[in-house]
Amino acid sequence: MPSDAFEPVAATRPAEAPSALDDLPPAVDDTATPGVAGGVVGRTGANPGSGDTSTRVLRFVLEWGLVLLVAIGVAFGMRQFVVGTYYIPSQSMEPTLMVGDRILVSKLSYHLHDVHRGDIVVFGRPPGEASPEIKDLVKRVIGLPGETISSGPNGEVLIDGKPIAQPWLTPSAKADPGPPIRTQTIPPNQYFVMGDNRGDSEDSRFFGTIPRSIIVGHVVLRFWPLNQIHVF
Repeated sequence: MPSDAFEPVAATRPAEAPSALDDLPPAVDDTATPGVAGGVVGRTGANPGSGDTSTRVLRFVLEWGLVLLVAIGVAFGMRQFVVGTYYIPSQSMEPTLMVGDRILVSKLSYHLHDVHRGDIVVFGRPPGEASPEIKDLVKRVIGLPGETISSGPNGEVLIDGKPIAQPWLTPSAKADPGPPIRTQTIPPNQYFVMGDNRGDSEDSRFFGTIPRSIIVGHVVLRFWPLNQIHVF
């Protein structure tokens, strides 16, 4: 028998029929980062929530900007037309107002009622005041329009020849009344003002009466120092 009759041959398997799964597309990892498929980075779209966040921030800035502008406008209007704050730089109103005290002035008061005797008022530099450095003064109203004012023999203030009560004066102020008042009739819309510290006050005895037009307002409150808060 020829020797090649027993030559071994490799076993062969019958060919398998193609599976229907071979036609499906490659699987994609559902847990992959959006825009990444099979480890290949693709183009990513904008974050859907970023537009809403920007809008909220812009709205917040605009709303609070408007609130701030309104608050500044109200504060400015209040200071210009309603109230003002001032500090006391001199001794002329002691002991009622001491140096360094801070006061609140109502600018509306005299639009609602007349100026009264005994009111403490802030007013601009009067025409008779020679010092240009003085911008505002604080004094007490003593004489009203149409009244005749003068001094008594012991320094009393006389209105139409009769002494007036001055409960705001201390015994030391009464003992040192300062220069006498020149007898005069107060013109219309003018006021005679004096400091409570009569011996150390430059007031209407020096610069004359003041017109109502320069009165800034009525002192209604001392708010500083805190342990000396007082309503006038």
